[in-house]
Amino acid sequence: MDVHQPPAPNERTISEIKVESQARAERGAYPLIGLDPGDVREALAHIETRDSDEWAAAWGAVADRYCVVAGTSHNVEERRSNYLRAWRLYYFAQWPVASSEGKKVAYDKALDSFIRSTEALSPPLEIVRIPFEGSEIVGYMRMPASRIRRMPVVLAVTGLDSRKENLAETYAALLDHGIGFFVIDGPGTGQSPVKASPTADRVLSRVIDYLAARGDVDPSRILLHGVSFGGYWASKLAIVEKDRLRAVVVQSPPIHGFFQPDSVRNSLLGNQEYLFDVVPTFLSVVENVGTVDGLIFEFSKLSLVALGLLGRPTTSMLVIAGVRDTLVPISDIDLLLHNGDMPKDAWINPKGGHLGRELTNWTDPMIFREVIMPWELRVLQSAPGDSQRI
Repeated sequence: MDVHQPPAPNERTISEIKVESQARAERGAYPLIGLDPGDVREALAHIETRDSDEWAAAWGAVADRYCVVAGTSHNVEERRSNYLRAWRLYYFAQWPVASSEGKKVAYDKALDSFIRSTEALSPPLEIVRIPFEGSEIVGYMRMPASRIRRMPVVLAVTGLDSRKENLAETYAALLDHGIGFFVIDGPGTGQSPVKASPTADRVLSRVIDYLAARGDVDPSRILLHGVSFGGYWASKLAIVEKDRLRAVVVQSPPIHGFFQPDSVRNSLLGNQEYLFDVVPTFLSVVENVGTVDGLIFEFSKLSLVALGLLGRPTTSMLVIAGVRDTLVPISDIDLLLHNGDMPKDAWINPKGGHLGRELTNWTDPMIFREVIMPWELRVLQSAPGDSQRI
C-alpha cells in the first residue's frame, strides 16, 4: 500500500515536514542521523508535495552523485565514505517504507550502496541467507577477526522504519570487544520474508537456530536487542525463547496499551514525535490490513496480554524507555517491568521520548554507547549465571 494518501488529522504538511527534517538533520536526530545538512537542504528544495515518488526522486538525485564519485574512486576510505553517504540518502528516500515504485527503486539502491560500502571491511561483513518457508531470511553478520574460540553474538532486530543496515553500522563497535553481531529486518520491514502477525516471531527463532548451529558462535551467549517495534519481538522472545537467549535489550517496546484502539486513534494517528505517516507505515507492515479499522483489529491480537505471555518466566532483560514517549505509552513499560519472574535492569529517562532519546542530551548514539553497549559487554563477557544484574 502506498503511504501517500490524505494525511490524518494533525499530520504534518509537506512544508512542516521539510522544516522538521532540516531541523533534525542539523542536530543529528533520527531518522536523519548521519545525513549532511547541506545534502538535506538540497534534496528538500526539490520537494513540493507529499507524493512518495517525488520524495524518493529528490533524495535519490543527491545520492546518485555520491555513487558516481564512489564508483570512480581508487581510495578505499573515500570509496566507502561516499557509498555510505549515498546509502543514507537512499535510505531516507524510501523512508518510512518502500511503498511506491520510486521508493522501491530507492530501497534497492540503498541496499546496493550499503553492500558496496562494506567491500573492504576487515573483518568482513557476511550476507547470510537462511532458507525459510519457501523464501529466505536475509541478515548481515560480522564476527571478530580473532576466532580462537566460539564467540558471543548480539542478534539485533529493527523497528518500524529502521533497517538492518542502520544496525550493522551501530554494532560494528562490539567487534573490538570480541563480540559478533547478526542484524535482521523486523517482520514486515525491509527484506523480511513475513509481515507482522502473532506468529511472525518464528523468523527470529529460525535465526537463533542458525546461530546456535554455527561453529563460531557460542550458543550459550546469544543476546537479542530490539528497537521500538523490534522491542516488541525481543520482549516476546525473552519469554518464548528464554532458554536459548542469554539476555535481551528492549527499547520502548509495545506491550499491550500500544495495541489498543484508543492508542491508535489518539496517539498514533498524526503523531508528531514520528516525522510523518506512522499509521500508514503500520498498514504496510502488519499482515492482513489496509485500513485503520483493520489495523486496530489486527493490533489487538499482538498484545502480550492477549497472547497470554505477559507474566511468564523470562530471560535477563534491560528495559530502556522515555517517560515522555508519545508513541509507546509508559504504562506498557510499567507492565513489562512489573511482570515475570526475573529481576530486570531498567534505564528510564524521565525527560526522554521514544527510545529514551532527548533532543540534544541523550541521543540515539549516546544511549547505545553509554547504556546499551556497556550492559551487553558485561552480560556477554561474564560467566553463565552471572548476567542477572548490571
